[in-house]
This record gives sequence, C-alpha cells and structure tokens, in this order.
Amino acid sequence: MIDPGSFRDPSGLVFRQDGVLYRKINPVYQNQYESLMTSGLYNCLVGQGLLVSHREIEKKSSEKGTIRIIQPDTVPFVSYPYEWSFGEYKDAALTTLIIQKEALNYGMILKDASAYNIQFLMGKPVFIDTLSFDFYGEGTPWVAYGQFCRHFLAPLLLMAEVDVRLSQMMRNYIDGIPLDLASRLLRLKRSFTAIQHIHLHAKMSERHADDGLSDKAKKVPFMSKFQLSAMIEGLIRSVKKIRLKGIRTEWGDYYSRTNYSDEAAGSKLQIVSELLSEVQPGLVWDFGANDGRYSKKAAELGAAVVAFDIDPVAVERNYNDVKLSSGYNMLPLVLDLTNPSPGIGFGCRERNSINDREKPDCIMALALIHHLAISNNLPFAKIAEWFSGLSRNLIIEFVPKEDSQVQIMLSSRTDIFPDYTRETFEKMFCRYYSLQSVSPIQDSERLLYLFKIKE
Repeated sequence: MIDPGSFRDPSGLVFRQDGVLYRKINPVYQNQYESLMTSGLYNCLVGQGLLVSHREIEKKSSEKGTIRIIQPDTVPFVSYPYEWSFGEYKDAALTTLIIQKEALNYGMILKDASAYNIQFLMGKPVFIDTLSFDFYGEGTPWVAYGQFCRHFLAPLLLMAEVDVRLSQMMRNYIDGIPLDLASRLLRLKRSFTAIQHIHLHAKMSERHADDGLSDKAKKVPFMSKFQLSAMIEGLIRSVKKIRLKGIRTEWGDYYSRTNYSDEAAGSKLQIVSELLSEVQPGLVWDFGANDGRYSKKAAELGAAVVAFDIDPVAVERNYNDVKLSSGYNMLPLVLDLTNPSPGIGFGCRERNSINDREKPDCIMALALIHHLAISNNLPFAKIAEWFSGLSRNLIIEFVPKEDSQVQIMLSSRTDIFPDYTRETFEKMFCRYYSLQSVSPIQDSERLLYLFKIKE
C-alpha cells in the first residue's frame, strides 16, 4: 500500500507491504543517493543520531536507470508539528539546520526543509527523509530557506512572542505559515530574527509576487559556500535564542494542586504498574498525561509511550524531563481530545488523523473522565466508542461526582449530569469492553478499571 503522503516526491515513494515500511528510490534520484551513501554523509548523520538508518533490500535495473528499495528503521509513532511542544519544535528546527550544515561539508544540500521530515525517537528528533539530499552547486543559495522560515521560524516566533498555541496554525497550512501572515501577527515584534527572516522576507516575497508574469528571467543571487555556511550558522544562533516567555496555563501545574494524598498517589502508581505488567503493552497512549509520571512508569516497564495532553506547558515540562533522562522511549505531544488531530492535505490523507496512525496496545486515561464528561459534555457512550476503536486494552480512572475536583467543576454550573454515575460508566464501557478488574485507590473514592475489548 502506497503511503498517501509521499506522492509529491518524484525521487521515490513510501509504501507498506505485509505491515513493513519500505521506500522506493526512482532512477531520477540515483546519483544523489549514491553520493549520499558513498561520500560519508550518510554514515556521519546516522552516527550522530540525526538521520534514520536503512538497509537496502533490492536493486534492479530499468530502462531509465537503477531502482532501489530500502527499508528504513521505523519510529514507534508518527507525530506532526502542530502536536509538538515548543521545545520539540525548536529541537526539530536545530536538527534540520545541523543536517544542512553537515551536508555542505560533503558537497550536498537539503532540497527541502519540511517540518514533516522530522520525527522523534527516544526523546530526540531524527530526520526521516533519505531522499531530501541534493548536490550543492557553488554560488547557489539554499533553495529550502523559504520553506524553513515557513515551517520552523514563523511557528517558533509566533509561539514565543505571541501565543504558544499558535503552532496549531500548521494544521491549516500544510506547507508552513505564510510569511505575510506571520509578519502581520508579529508586527510589534522587532527582534533581529523576526525583522530579517520574517518581516523583510515577507516584503521581498510580496514585491516579487508578479515576477512570473514578466518576460524577464529571474536572476538567482550568487551566494558563496562561505556565505551560505555563515547564513546557516546565523540561523542556528537565532533559533537557539528563541525562548518562551514566562507563561501559565490551566493544567501546567496540575499535580501541585491535586486532591491526592501521598497515600492515594502511591496507591494509584502501584495499581497502574500492576495493570501495565498484566497487559504488557508494546505501545501505550497516555491521554491527559500532564507531567508524565504514569507515562514514565509505562516506559520503565518496557513500553513505547505517547504522552498526550491538552496543555502545551505541561507537555513542554514533560519533554524536558524526557530529554534529561536516559532511555525513556517516550514522546510527549499536545492533543485536545475533544478536537483531535484530523487528516489534512490533499484528499485529507497526506497527514493522518490520530485515528489512522499506529494504534496502541493500551490506552491509559487517568484522572480524565470527569474533564471529558462534565467539562466538555461528552457522554460515556461516545468516549467508550472512540477509545474502543483505538486500542484493545484500556486502563481508566473513574472519578465519582462526590470527588472534590468534580465538585469544583460543578460549583460554577448547573448539574445537568444525572447519568454521571459509576453504574452508567460501567454499563456504557461494557458495551465495547469486557471488565477485567476494578481497584479502589486507597484514601480516595476513585477507582481504576482494566477493560479488554470484546471479541
């Protein structure tokens, strides 16, 4: 099956066969591929953990040249820029620039700088597009510079200078945020990076917007290799300087004001550990992960974990913890469960919805159900139906209406939730799942459930 997101690249395509991911390299990219592999650039990037490695499966001749099939190493979960925290976005940008810098040393250049070429593995960004490398021509500028500004600089500056949530604009603009739009949103921000790479770049693009209508041939400005290297170094310094201002969000410090006692917190962690050991999942999705304490437990037990949370600051803190640790196979991501990532791009299929990506072996939904059901008016039946389409196993915490956190929610609104009961919760989830166990959390009225999908 051909990956619907790879049809734009004439150099090759991505496909799956018997569940295994492969990449076909077309004859038009033969010379560039051979240079990547023989020049030392491939070994350099793979050795630094910057480029995903692959092995060659097949090599055959055709009328137009040599066709190769390679099998790249896979990442546990494919994520997209609008799901990244600020730190993940910044590290992805720096990885792209470092790869461009290394490529120049081997006579090559990145022909594109799409944020979708970056994925995360063991808490670190890695470049996945083996076919993005082209020959460097002396005097030519970086052809992917504009795309880098749209895909990386504009989102990062908007997140840092305007609002951290503006990374969500990447859902609307699959080839990056238009620079004229970014310039308007950053109109009061006059940092050197914004002026040079956003404001002036946007004005220049607008000034030459009708060049294609004239008979004059466009003149490509000469840029020496030294100048190009200096520009890349300057971009690296600029990206490193972009920082989030001091911001607070609704759930960024959730566990500092939770109603768990020490005994309840310890009991919950112990039960979650036992349930995970029983399920033994390979891939876990932790919905409402917040600072990731239960995600980390799943990772310690050997699972690859995607830790989702709606709060970008909580995800940022989680990502920073993962970076500082060693060995956590864990990916924190921003996700609004009431409006999860859709399919976007041509035919709504170039970038998959959350439903259409690698499914987890187990979902954890801890201290979450009351937020979905009461804060967002989602019926138990709808939640159960969606979860059941994603995973065979579910570890979920039920928070009764008597709980102080639920009472806080209800204090500012009319209680229109007569069906928010343990009995209704169990009835709705048992439509799709078989109940395996119910474990009370000590010193609490909360319950932890293990459900398995009905055959």
